[in-house]
Amino acid sequence: MGSRAGIALDVDGTLVDSVFHHAICWQRAFAHLGHDVPASRVHPHIGKGGDLLVSALVGDDVEREDGDALRAAHAALFSVELPTVRPLPHARAFLETLAEQGTTVVLSSSAGAEEVEHYVDILGARDLVAGWTTSGDVQRTKPHPELVDVAAEMLGTPRVVVIGDSPWDVLAARAAGHEAIGVDTGCFGVAALEQAGAVLVVDGLGDLLGLVHEEPFVHWRAGVVSDLTARVADR
Repeated sequence: MGSRAGIALDVDGTLVDSVFHHAICWQRAFAHLGHDVPASRVHPHIGKGGDLLVSALVGDDVEREDGDALRAAHAALFSVELPTVRPLPHARAFLETLAEQGTTVVLSSSAGAEEVEHYVDILGARDLVAGWTTSGDVQRTKPHPELVDVAAEMLGTPRVVVIGDSPWDVLAARAAGHEAIGVDTGCFGVAALEQAGAVLVVDGLGDLLGLVHEEPFVHWRAGVVSDLTARVADR
């Protein structure tokens, strides 16, 4: 028999449509501190922790001098945009299906507690998931595996499948020793998710929802992911 699998499910860009909100807010934060960084350059780094994002985009010297101010500016700008963030298509249905199957789900986020609580509420997810992580649970963010490790501990299942929209989700999962499924709802691209090591990539949660109906996660075992990958390729 296969081992029972729990799900560590990313939130930003996977369940809620917030990736480009973050990219624009980071662009504005950089501009406020005198750094000209186009949103198109910011986007590929969304999903990293703010400390890693700043260094990657403007260098370690700027991180040392302006890092905290940049993160504070981004947080203030994003708090204004937060009420406009909406769930992605099929997000609620996906959570409902997993709950109906008896699959244990933890929302794996490094956002602040207030932000995550808002997302849980607009998704109506309080009764559908076992819990959620926030920035207060970790010292190091994706692609470091700490967030996935915390979610795995909360899940308490022998196996964990990480589902996320960014390569940083996939890299964090692999670093923690778990399989990852990529959902291309954050517009990082199928190739980037596959290159990071996702065992399966789908266009959206609707595609993944169809596969979950066919092969519940609670019954997943070695080889099942490969079977699903082939099934997607045949469509």
